[in-house]
Amino acid sequence: MNNKVIISFKNVYKSFGDNEVLKDVNFVVNETEDLVILGRSGSGKSVTIKCLVGLVKLDKGEIKVFDKVISDLHSNELNEIRSRIGFMFQNGALYDSMTVRQNLAFTLKHHKTEITEDQIQQNIIEALEDVGLEEAIDKMPAELSGGMQKRIALARTLIIRPEIILYDEPTSGLDTITSREISELIISVQKKRKTTSLIITHDMACAKLTGNRIIILKDGSIYTEGSYDELEESSDEWVRSFFV
Repeated sequence: MNNKVIISFKNVYKSFGDNEVLKDVNFVVNETEDLVILGRSGSGKSVTIKCLVGLVKLDKGEIKVFDKVISDLHSNELNEIRSRIGFMFQNGALYDSMTVRQNLAFTLKHHKTEITEDQIQQNIIEALEDVGLEEAIDKMPAELSGGMQKRIALARTLIIRPEIILYDEPTSGLDTITSREISELIISVQKKRKTTSLIITHDMACAKLTGNRIIILKDGSIYTEGSYDELEESSDEWVRSFFV
């Protein structure tokens, strides 16, 4: 991991009506780092990601991605930034009426309009190899287990060759063994593709496996940060409550 900052949040505030969701949030993510954001439900984790990609406008503060201030960008510039960022959604978000091949091709064509059919097929195979599911290429999502659907969702994220991957609860709804497989897959993808990752989770096993560093949000503010081992040894009762 190096110290080149890829993402930075500086004094970020965001409210919805009277609900203050983010309050003076400050953090950076370095190139090739896997940063985990932990927090109880409603602590501001998902809003953090939405602000990062410009889906939600800040009330105050500054977010930089690839050294560009998100709020300063016109829509075409913002889309250029987004094309370098992959999302793995909590529910997988696969199109039920399409095969795995069609799901991946649809995503690739949307991002890369000048690509040939041969290149599309080659990229699909490479993405499926990365997640160990080449044999699922012509299956429908309904034929896949929950864990396999998560793997295909990750393949669809990888197919655009993102520099940053945002994971929103990547192990939610999975059993312990499958959750570990997905967490290990996140690590192997990061090593192979040299991606920078922001992982939102409340799964402590996932946080332990994937996170170089962990930030804990409480009521919209950063309560503490550190490595898994440092936080596990914390004398703070509230922080320790995550580890029981």
